[in-house]
Parts: sequence; C-alpha cells; structure tokens
Amino acid sequence: MAIMGYARVSTRDQDLTAQLDALKAAGAETVFREKVSGVRADRPQFAKLMASLKVGDIVVVTKLDRLGRSTRELLELIERIAKAGAAFRSLGDPLWDTSSSQGRLLSTLLAAIADFERDLIRERTGEGRKRAMAAGTKFGRPRKLSDYQRQEAIKRRANGETLAAISKSYGVSIAMISRL
Repeated sequence: MAIMGYARVSTRDQDLTAQLDALKAAGAETVFREKVSGVRADRPQFAKLMASLKVGDIVVVTKLDRLGRSTRELLELIERIAKAGAAFRSLGDPLWDTSSSQGRLLSTLLAAIADFERDLIRERTGEGRKRAMAAGTKFGRPRKLSDYQRQEAIKRRANGETLAAISKSYGVSIAMISRL
C-alpha cells in the first residue's frame, strides 16, 4: 500500500509548493505534479499516476478541484481510481475518503444525484425538442439545394448534362447530384 499524491495548478505562474508540502505531510511517498489547466483532458502526470496504481494504494489531493473541474468528471475519476483497487482522499474535504464507509457513501450519493441530474436534463431537452418540432422548427443541417434547384438538377441530368457540370454550377459534390 502506497500513498500517492497528485498536485496540479492551472497556470505556469502558480506555485505547487503549498500542495507539495501538504501532500508530503499527509504521508505521500510519490507526488505526481503538473502545471496544466484542469479543462484539458490530457494530463500526462495524472495518466502516469493512474498507470502506477496498485490495489490498496491511496490517491491524495489537497482539494477536490485539483482532481476534476465538474462533479461528473470528479466522480468518473474517483470511479477509475476505485476500479484500479485504490482509494481516494482529499485533505481539504475530510468527507472525501473512499477508504472509509462514509466516503464511499458520499461518492455513491453524489453519483446517484449526477445520474438523476443527467436524466432531468435529457427529459427537458427531449420535451423542448418536441415543442420545437410541433412549432415547425427543422433540425439538422440546412439543405444545400432548394426544392426548385433539386428539380432543376434532375431535369438537367435527364437532358444529358454531366454530373460534374451540374454539381459545379450549384457548388455541391458530384455525389449529391448523383443521389438526386
């Protein structure tokens, strides 16, 4: 069992010293550190941390926002840590310790709330889409050719004009004219 720290700051101007000191004081034997925005999905040091996890290890951060920016992202990362057989602990948020039953309960509750929130959003957007369709709103990309242009292209093709010439005159692909 190893305690592994993860320290992150968003910009090059910020300093990792306070996080490193807190993680070392918490017993972190190895600290993965990076200066990269949390918005970026590719965090090389975090990937190295995940690759080095073994069953029984504990991942420690100073605050939750060092690990993830949104509740959904945070929960997904904590789940990845759990699937590796490791636990997660946040020094600044004592309830977030998945090695304890309290921490696991909190993670489970927040995951359920996040799922509930996703379902509500899905329902609301579905209802909004239905209302918009009933009001005549068209979804998807706009057509490149009007109905008149489509009929005209079909007539031109029937009169022997080449696909290339027709498509060039409308500024569309040959395949589109061919599909008509």
